[in-house]
Amino acid sequence: MLTASGLTVRLGGRTILDGAGFTARRGAVTGLIGPNGAGKSTLLRAVAGLLPHEGEVAFAGKPLPSDARSRSRLLGYLPQGHHVHWPLTVRRTVALGRLPHLGPLGRAGRADEDAVERVMAATGVAGLAARAVPTLSGGERARVMLARVLATDAPVLLADEPTAALDPGHQLRIMALLRAEAAGRQCAVVVVLHDLSLAARCCDDLVLLMPDRRMIAGDAATVLTSSLLREAYGVSFAVTRAAGIPVVLPQYPTPIPDIIQSGD
Repeated sequence: MLTASGLTVRLGGRTILDGAGFTARRGAVTGLIGPNGAGKSTLLRAVAGLLPHEGEVAFAGKPLPSDARSRSRLLGYLPQGHHVHWPLTVRRTVALGRLPHLGPLGRAGRADEDAVERVMAATGVAGLAARAVPTLSGGERARVMLARVLATDAPVLLADEPTAALDPGHQLRIMALLRAEAAGRQCAVVVVLHDLSLAARCCDDLVLLMPDRRMIAGDAATVLTSSLLREAYGVSFAVTRAAGIPVVLPQYPTPIPDIIQSGD
């Protein structure tokens, strides 16, 4: 459904991405993984049209439209951090996701209101509709911001570290919502993750961004190998399964740093 090819991004005189690319399938969750600084967030922002770049991004074989409004109907983008700068209610915040669909006067219709109610129910925030978003917990804000993106009804969803700083229960709920969206609407979901076990468990396809700018794509068995992960992250990994679920465990470097040995 979504194909990015030859993406090159230069920021502050540095080349962050050089010819990067990947394919996101309809009805599947694609995980972007890799060490800090490899360019995962930059790649996602370039695909969303938020950074100047070289290369092409295509939807269903056709270049994405250049105007922001049309592109916003195709791509829903969830940035890092779940930051909210205005004390809007949950309902009004989620309704912002409908802006690309509003008419010239910016008035929401019945279809827009129905979409907002549907995604609030799906994300479990309907009971918070009248609350101001800054008063919510981190997990509640994460679900509200995801609901805002889902309200766009975009066929491609881009989520940058949607599980960051969340407890394991909220992480699994967020990923379950994204998987349900991919399967239910047959959209393509692309998500940046740092938790490799979560990526193995929840993603259909993985793209590993290497420090030398290579990109290794495939399923978990292909990408999450001890040799590739050591090359990417600079430490050893144990890759195993527990209760049928893939588990990826980084190992302490040898020798263990003094600060860890002393317990400081």
